[in-house]
Amino acid sequence: MRTDHAGNPGRDGDTTGADGHDLRHHGDVEVRDGGPALTDLAVNVRADTPPVWLRERIAASLGGLAAYPDGRAARAAVAARHGLPVERVLLTAGAAEAFVLVARGLKIRQPVVVHPQFTEPEAALRDAGHAVGRVLLREEDGFRLDPGAVPEDADVVVVGNPTNPTSVLHPAASLVELARPGRTLVVDEAFMDAVPGERDALAGRTDVPGLVVLRSLTKTWGLAGLRIGYVLADPGTIAELSRAQPLWPVSTPALAAAEACVSPRALAEAGHAARRVAADRAHLVAGLREFEPDGLRVVEPADGPFVLVRLPRAAAVRDRLRGLGFAVRRGDTFPGLGEEWLRLAVRDRTTVNGFLQALDRAMAAAGS
Repeated sequence: MRTDHAGNPGRDGDTTGADGHDLRHHGDVEVRDGGPALTDLAVNVRADTPPVWLRERIAASLGGLAAYPDGRAARAAVAARHGLPVERVLLTAGAAEAFVLVARGLKIRQPVVVHPQFTEPEAALRDAGHAVGRVLLREEDGFRLDPGAVPEDADVVVVGNPTNPTSVLHPAASLVELARPGRTLVVDEAFMDAVPGERDALAGRTDVPGLVVLRSLTKTWGLAGLRIGYVLADPGTIAELSRAQPLWPVSTPALAAAEACVSPRALAEAGHAARRVAADRAHLVAGLREFEPDGLRVVEPADGPFVLVRLPRAAAVRDRLRGLGFAVRRGDTFPGLGEEWLRLAVRDRTTVNGFLQALDRAMAAAGS
């Protein structure tokens, strides 16, 4: 594990770091121009979502579009879901907006982002004019966090859990070690509801100083196009972030979705989906291990709805997989990773079996 610097603050929309990582490249780019012929293993949104009952709830909200959005019921529902007072909840247009609010709404001097992880936090900080420090987790350590590697003078620390793209779930105790007076600890739990039992979650904790937890409802429920998420933090921090928001930032349909997705029915369904994803992930990992003699390595243990792999000639393999009908996520846009890395979203066993056959062909062709 080592500490690095991300270069100069972003200017004029430049979010390519001094090391060449394109911080604004996301998985949707991999499938955007491929059409329906491509099977999507690049985007970490659960397949076959949103469910019919959720679409019906969202559709029912459309009759109220003439009125300005009223987020009180959704905010109260999210607060109740985590056992918190409403003053500790802020609804956002997805977790991505929350990163912008942190970057622009808080007083920041020395922000540090733990990589490899979702690149939007660093991009938002740089867009806001901040020079961003990096702590780079290492493959030989299993991309696991050593709290002691984070500089003491960091007043904002951002870390994902489970982390995109490594699929590593850091122990809650390790994250709590990062907290200290005068520091804001931002934990991105966008994929935590895909972890059975949400073990090691910090959402709902009020005993950790400076803790800010971000949650997304777009991944498990297939709502990336609707944009809905939320922030959990102490009331003072929530007030600061709220002041950085525009008026009515969350639409009426998104508010309806938020309220529905934290209902007891939804939580039970999400728990079932998390267990199914875990089984499908185990099937994918077992299949990928068959390629170890050919130089492929899976980052384990994996706890998210995706896995990270390293393999020879990954760029060529990715191109050949595309020709065979499968889109996967390149890994070299994540700080700390290079061209030999790919991220694979977990899908059902039938899809995984087809992908593994295509991977066999792609690796053979790329090696010829």
